[in-house]
Amino acid sequence: MSAVRVLAIDTSCGACSVAVWDGARRELLAGESLVMAQGHAEALAPMVQRVAQRVEGGVDALDRIAVCVGPGSFTGIRIGLAMARAMGLALPVPVVGVSALVAFAAPLLVDPAPGVIASVIDARHGQVYFQLFEASGRPMMGARVARLKDVVRAIGGAAARAVGNAADLLAEEGRRSGVEIDAGAGSNAPDIAAIAQLGVVADPATSPPRPLYIKAPDAQPSAGAAIPHAQG
Repeated sequence: MSAVRVLAIDTSCGACSVAVWDGARRELLAGESLVMAQGHAEALAPMVQRVAQRVEGGVDALDRIAVCVGPGSFTGIRIGLAMARAMGLALPVPVVGVSALVAFAAPLLVDPAPGVIASVIDARHGQVYFQLFEASGRPMMGARVARLKDVVRAIGGAAARAVGNAADLLAEEGRRSGVEIDAGAGSNAPDIAAIAQLGVVADPATSPPRPLYIKAPDAQPSAGAAIPHAQG
């Protein structure tokens, strides 16, 4: 699977991002990202075209498409999924879905440090989507939605690094509870290169391009594999 060339798409949070990753060369061939709260529908198709034109062979050289399936903006997620599915049918190539929570956490594995990785995305109304990972990248639980204070409680006082667009909010809640949480890796949107690399190793049979909707009663612990380490 290492030779797969992947087009990655993300419109799940506060940016519109597209990239092409070459699994054989283990490098980003082309990419573009624009910070935006809205307007993804108008920006995405031209961005895909620009990025594809900078890669030898263009879209015909793609082996698969990876799309961020959330959690995040309902409208943004649907825009990205629609584009990915349409391209997958037209080329045709497999389309895989990548969790935004996993994508936010993945870059921290390049610079490992002791403690918990807390991936948090603003769910509004005082709640966040979150998932905790061991320093190795192994999930400690499935993706959930909860109040910030419940996320701090789940961390349990351990050393923690927060990622995601709600990282600062979690760090602030941690300070109120006497828990030190490093939010230095927080960002407005997932790293599109991380989404592409996760797309290389994703199994189309178990990572379908479907929106990742999370409701508290339905969240279950996950026995999933660790996040694949980024390879440079």
